[in-house]
Amino acid sequence: MAFTDRHGGVSDAPYGTRNLGGAVGDAPAAVAENRAKTAAEFGLDEVVFMRQVHGTDVAYATAPYEGEPPALDGVFTDRPGLGVAVLVADCAPVLLADPAAGLVGGAHSGRPGTEAGVVPALVEAMAARGAEPSRMVAAIGPSVCGLCYEVPAELRDRVAARVPETWSATRQGTPALDIRAGIAAQLVRAGVTDVRHDGRCTIETADLYSYRREGRTGRFAGFVWLRG
Repeated sequence: MAFTDRHGGVSDAPYGTRNLGGAVGDAPAAVAENRAKTAAEFGLDEVVFMRQVHGTDVAYATAPYEGEPPALDGVFTDRPGLGVAVLVADCAPVLLADPAAGLVGGAHSGRPGTEAGVVPALVEAMAARGAEPSRMVAAIGPSVCGLCYEVPAELRDRVAARVPETWSATRQGTPALDIRAGIAAQLVRAGVTDVRHDGRCTIETADLYSYRREGRTGRFAGFVWLRG
């Protein structure tokens, strides 16, 4: 498991420099070079990317998708050397692994996905292919934190009605959501007890991309894979 940052690539501003997102306006050649460079650094044969739409659809994959990927927010695999990538710039990249079952997966869980339950959907899909939630290791990557993710009170109340642990307030006392706390609670309820955190807030960390901080910007990624 690994999380990239914005350094070490070839993209020009405002995507400088390791932008891995292919749908944010960056030059396609730069994105392709950044993706190839990152895969090589991790020792990956290939990488499967999703067309993330803030939904709950999850798929099993054994190779990268040809052409435009399908609309998915979770992918898992049992193929060694195939990386699963989750692109983010404030949403949470959530990575799962059950080495005993030989399964790894990743989910893109922003506010809509957390509210709808994309991470529990990924756990369930992996379990249906032999993974055991109690054996899984989960990593919740950098995302906007509960002290920075200001939202209207009505939205906070709606999301917290589904996932109570998301209820939060900013440092100024205004309504906010804690997506990471919500995801962690969802994982525990799904039977995953080994939950690890990269606690960096994207808004507060200049080394990471943040859509809320910058608007037009790139995407970093969480990667998970089985070694060959």
